[in-house]
Amino acid sequence: MLALNKLVSERKAEEILEYAREFHGHICPYLALGIRASLIAMDEVGVGRLDYSDSVDESILAIVEVNSCFIDGVQVTTGCTLGNNSLIYLDLGKTALTLVKRSTWEGVRVYIDAERLEKYYPPGAKELFNKVIRERKGTAEERKQLKELWEKAAKNILHIPKEEFKIEHVNVPPIEQAPIFDSIRCSKCGELTMSRRIVHVNGKPLCLNCAGKEYYAVIGRGIVKIKKREDKTDAVLH
Repeated sequence: MLALNKLVSERKAEEILEYAREFHGHICPYLALGIRASLIAMDEVGVGRLDYSDSVDESILAIVEVNSCFIDGVQVTTGCTLGNNSLIYLDLGKTALTLVKRSTWEGVRVYIDAERLEKYYPPGAKELFNKVIRERKGTAEERKQLKELWEKAAKNILHIPKEEFKIEHVNVPPIEQAPIFDSIRCSKCGELTMSRRIVHVNGKPLCLNCAGKEYYAVIGRGIVKIKKREDKTDAVLH
């Protein structure tokens, strides 16, 4: 990870992309876009990659507005992840990143239109994407071809001029650092559950699943409600 911190500090985008490949599983345009947007935001805010050896006052927070490959580029580059509670997801469906300092809550929002990306795609890449990914009809050879074209597109996107982005300096209302909650054992399934996700029925603590209550999940289309069927053990999405 020290090597990645150094690559980010030196703004070596193509080398960062190779780290992102390992994290994300493949290279694609929006993974690269997450890297490019992050580097722009970090330059604008004047911060490096998140490092927990730094003081808390200098820590950063990333706010993303879409759940796509873009997020993984942001996580790899900024070091802000869902697991370390420095990444916040807003279900807005926009390819945008806001990066802020926790010490001042001042930061920058970086956004780009998908339409601006098309000129960076090699000829035939978008059509092949529609067939292979959107329509799920591609042959093995076409999937291989798309992988090659997608990597070329990604490397082009790493160098999109800053002027192509909408960049706004913002002030974000303070957001609490992740609190630590006690765990309570569900009286039905016997599993320890965060106290904030326990309900009491007839005086007994139950997890949301055992209580048959709605809860939320992030899936491909964003945040959805999930409710357990009354007559079955599986769940339905709303």
